[in-house]
Amino acid sequence: MEIRVNDLPETYRVGIIGAGAAGLAAAYDLVSEGCHVDVYESAPFLGGQASTFLINGVPIERGYHHLFTSDQSMIGLITELGLSHKLKWIDSNVGYFTKGKLWKFTSPFDLLAFRPIPLWDRVKLGLLTLMLQRRKEWKSLEKTTASEWLLKNAGSNIYYAIFEPMLRGKFGRYYDQITMAWLWNKFALRTASRGKGIAGKLKEQLAYPSGSFGEIFDTLAKRIEDSKGKIHLSKYVKKIVIEDNRVSGLEVASEGESPSFHSYDQVLATVPSFVLPKILEHIPEDYLSKLTDKTYLSAVLVILELDRALTPHYWTYVGDRELPFLGIIEHTNFIPAEYYNGAHIVYLTNYLEQDDPMYKLSPEELYQEYIPHLQKINPNFRESWVTNYYYHKVDAAQPIVTKGYTESIPSHRTPFKDLYLANTTQIYPEDRGTNYSVRMGRNVAQLMKEDRGLN
Repeated sequence: MEIRVNDLPETYRVGIIGAGAAGLAAAYDLVSEGCHVDVYESAPFLGGQASTFLINGVPIERGYHHLFTSDQSMIGLITELGLSHKLKWIDSNVGYFTKGKLWKFTSPFDLLAFRPIPLWDRVKLGLLTLMLQRRKEWKSLEKTTASEWLLKNAGSNIYYAIFEPMLRGKFGRYYDQITMAWLWNKFALRTASRGKGIAGKLKEQLAYPSGSFGEIFDTLAKRIEDSKGKIHLSKYVKKIVIEDNRVSGLEVASEGESPSFHSYDQVLATVPSFVLPKILEHIPEDYLSKLTDKTYLSAVLVILELDRALTPHYWTYVGDRELPFLGIIEHTNFIPAEYYNGAHIVYLTNYLEQDDPMYKLSPEELYQEYIPHLQKINPNFRESWVTNYYYHKVDAAQPIVTKGYTESIPSHRTPFKDLYLANTTQIYPEDRGTNYSVRMGRNVAQLMKEDRGLN
């Protein structure tokens, strides 16, 4: 006789490590099936890489976030939570800074006016973009790097003016090792976020929830705890306990306390790949190698609170590598400054290795490093515009995805029965993002339910 999930004992217990988008989405689905779920989060807040802090009493993400129209997993969850009315949709507004000038970089017309490359290369780039946006097959692209493919198909003018600075800024010394499949997905995503018809195709639409992503995670957490779930903040999982090649529970502790054992029938770890071997012993070599061969970069952000706008754009790519940051995201060119009591919010973003000298700078030192360069973006800028600044660092933010990456992705089902892994190295070819984390969390929850029904 087939065992249905809801026929299983109500005491079925699941432990989840991490209260980010993937962990909370999985917990939400599992409690809806009658499981008792405990979510353990080492930070004192929810949301992981999409967590929030306060500016003038208003929540905003530590790292900039938005949604594309194609982000249907996150949009679907928001709708389930009854929060779809919170989503505010706007037309994207992109700039590109290179050779001392800030260029509009949103539409095909902007591309035609982009003088840092010759006119024929502008046309060529437009045609190449269209081709990549329409391409469905990507497996063959992961056999080559983005640098190799672009130099061959776009040419050196386009590559060195646009893509090489972007790749260097995003991936540092790994820039020429990144698979073309990753870049293809960026083009495909932009296509899916444009409207219908000729006018719609010229505009990319983005969304942001009024109240921030924090409200979504708070609502999700409440739904979990209103069912058979419990979320434990500032709790550290010290060890995943295995008995007879099967997970039996977790050893958990608060800061400065001795760990206590909690028994679980299934465990989902949403930790970075390099963390799992620190809390799990005797991992078989073939699976362990897929964890330890992963390289991550950290997202390092300085967030400025200004008394006026810095640029006319929401998103500005910095193609001049003499500037020490990768991009400028002017959040209040998306959500009006009035929402933040008149403050203009600007993210200065970077992806860095932990041994990079910039990573090791103090918040004050990094702020002082960045400030002189803002006058290159806007000659009128003065430091007196800055009324406050904030610093956030998100480790394990960006996996390095190289040629043949598919073969190195660890499976969600680990070698130990009833122990599962879900993290950003497994999202490929899509890039990290709340949408894909939600999709992954819910997919792994489904795997867990299927496996449980087969016991």
